[in-house]
Amino acid sequence: MPNQSLAHRLAEFACSLNFEDLSPEVVHEVKRRVLDSFGCALGAWNEEPCVIARTVASDFSAKNGATIIGTDHQAPPDWAAFATGCCIRYFDYNDTYLSKEPAHPSDNIAAALAVAESVGANGRELITSIALAYEVQCRFCDAASIRARGWDHPTYGAFSTALAAARLMKLDVEKTRHAVNIAGVNCAAFRQARVGELSHWKGVAFANAARCGVYAALLARAGMTGPAPIFEGQMGFEKEIGVSLGDVGEVFVKRPNEKNVNEGTAAMILKTSIKFWPAEYHSQSAIEAALFLREEIGDPAKIQSVRIESHDASVDIIGSEPEKWKPETRETADHSLPYITSIALLDGEVSEKQFQPARFTDPTIWKFLENVTVQRNEELTSLYAKAVANIVHVTLQDGRVLTKRVDYPLGNAFNPVTDEQLEGKFNSLVVPALGEEGARKILAAGWKLEEAETPNELMKLAKMPA
Repeated sequence: MPNQSLAHRLAEFACSLNFEDLSPEVVHEVKRRVLDSFGCALGAWNEEPCVIARTVASDFSAKNGATIIGTDHQAPPDWAAFATGCCIRYFDYNDTYLSKEPAHPSDNIAAALAVAESVGANGRELITSIALAYEVQCRFCDAASIRARGWDHPTYGAFSTALAAARLMKLDVEKTRHAVNIAGVNCAAFRQARVGELSHWKGVAFANAARCGVYAALLARAGMTGPAPIFEGQMGFEKEIGVSLGDVGEVFVKRPNEKNVNEGTAAMILKTSIKFWPAEYHSQSAIEAALFLREEIGDPAKIQSVRIESHDASVDIIGSEPEKWKPETRETADHSLPYITSIALLDGEVSEKQFQPARFTDPTIWKFLENVTVQRNEELTSLYAKAVANIVHVTLQDGRVLTKRVDYPLGNAFNPVTDEQLEGKFNSLVVPALGEEGARKILAAGWKLEEAETPNELMKLAKMPA
């Protein structure tokens, strides 16, 4: 057992995981994330990169395909995973996990939906595959950071989606191992996707990793073999990426029913967080602090300057590059700590309206940002990633300084949203597109996902009007 490769251990874990191994809390949380993902996807459905992905994917049809969200078109499952995944991710409104490497683990859901539909899996099997994908991706994020070495977090997603797909296809251990090997040899994503002035690719990079993961499982199912050992080999993942995954394999040694991890089996999803505002996660506590201060300030014309104290991860990712003070794309704006905090103070809200070009390129906003500074705070850094804290100081024209600190923003794993609040977020995204009745039907089906005979039942309800 100790000499088994990590890919083999992952494959054994995936093949032996059953719905019955999951706690009721995990099952419920998976359903919450599916509904949250549908809301995010339908809200972003008309955004340019989502339209592009859907247009490209819709050129292809498949005998055993999967529905592209918002349509009734059956594309090959890897292409459907890509097109749906772009929609789930694009608003930067889906969930997050923060550790040595950050992630948005609900990015895995598009792949699971596509493969489940293509193979005729039921709702219980879909839920199991999603919990598996969360477990794998989050465990990798705990094991090693790759962003400082120039690699992007979707790199881990090719492994998690390949395993979820293999589980849904009911591949045996050997074919599942080869799916991991194939995904790994072709999965490295550059961190340049999240540096400087950001492009469409920032919001679709994981969707592409998911496409690769599904494709790897399809090839393995047909008998394709992949290079091994993919992690530990002389030219393997660990050597090329420059990280050691340490003891992550030990998590997957025991059978799931031995419940050797967390609060039960495949329970990492319980440690992830839902976003309450459509912006990069490290800004969520700054938004909450700014909105609190806005209530006290009243008229934003009273503001003279703003100082934000944050932790290293936040400063490095969304608070240090000059482009963040003059955002020219939506992708840059929703990854700009100074802009996001400022717009919460100025507008008293953070919604899709604040990420329209007319707002984030407004010269008066850029002028305001000249008086916004971001500073590192060692205490906040020491608390990360359990706490995701920001301190916002606002100096008023009369010289007064108002301060608010938030450690656990609403939606954080330590301050979770209720089901009712989750439905409120969902409705704000879906009702404008499908109406109240359409949104209600998706919610009803999502809360009973374990009873579904096929995910197609849910996808049909999400068809957008012509």
